Amino acid sequence: MRPRKKDRHLPACMYFKHGAYYLVRKGKWKRLDTDYQAALMAYAREQGRAGKGGMAELIDDALAYMKPKLAANTIEQYRSAAERLKDQMAEFEPRDVLPRHVAAIKMHGAATPNMNNRIISFLRMVFAYALEKGLVDSNPCIGIKRHPEKKRDRYLTDGEFNAICAVASDNMRCIYEMCYLTGQRISDVLGIRLADISADGIAFTQQKTKARLVVRMTPDLEALIVRIKALPRRVRGLTLFTARSAGKPVAYATVKDAFRADCKKAGVTGATLHDLRAKSLTDTDKQGNNAQKLGGHTDAKMTARYLRLREIDIAEPPTMPKKSL
Repeated sequence: MRPRKKDRHLPACMYFKHGAYYLVRKGKWKRLDTDYQAALMAYAREQGRAGKGGMAELIDDALAYMKPKLAANTIEQYRSAAERLKDQMAEFEPRDVLPRHVAAIKMHGAATPNMNNRIISFLRMVFAYALEKGLVDSNPCIGIKRHPEKKRDRYLTDGEFNAICAVASDNMRCIYEMCYLTGQRISDVLGIRLADISADGIAFTQQKTKARLVVRMTPDLEALIVRIKALPRRVRGLTLFTARSAGKPVAYATVKDAFRADCKKAGVTGATLHDLRAKSLTDTDKQGNNAQKLGGHTDAKMTARYLRLREIDIAEPPTMPKKSL
């Protein structure tokens, strides 16, 4: 590499041209910023992406360590959080991160509190891993409070549920109905193996909580299983629900996208795939069954809070006062 004739204060591969600073790699110019200090920070982030080390390496190592204990959907959420954090903290070494830096990340994501809370929670686990490895002396996330989150209270009515099922494909309708009849999370429903089904019911080991339960076989559930097994597919797999051609389990993203599209076709607004589980637990409670057991909750208070947000009290109005004679 030839020595610079000017701008010798700039780091390698960084150049000033037309009033802005650029990073040049393999003949490609990437604009950084017009301000020198801001350009240096952008340069550090780009260098962090290009090589290993610092927070980027710690985040990748921590996620790899966590993966075996996580559900597939949780892994996807953490992977998304990891990419954002690697971008925001590219210029940091683990020991350089202070509580004020974590607080700045929190405040920067205030517009999306739910997602930002998950990012901070993931970062807290990353530093817990770093503590165990002796890479840091303290966890800078301790003491950083979560954003207040609005509790979801959407209840899917019988009419809305039937409307969604009416416009869905045969495969998706069966998945929606299985979510409702079993009250399980979508990942657990898609993971039902043929070996899990017996005359007694369907056995589940929940991915999120590791709770084990059997959903008792009912006439509705038995009839649904018969319909599912009769669905046309080229390859039979080990799971109850399989992709038509590959014989592999149906992907969570596939069902999520289909549910969103079916809601739109049915004219149902404000509903998500998770509302099927909420409807199941709420309805089973109204019918006098044990919603805590069906949900796999270890704490009755958790189930009570879950149902209270969706159950609507029916109040009796007074009668008109009788006119005096």
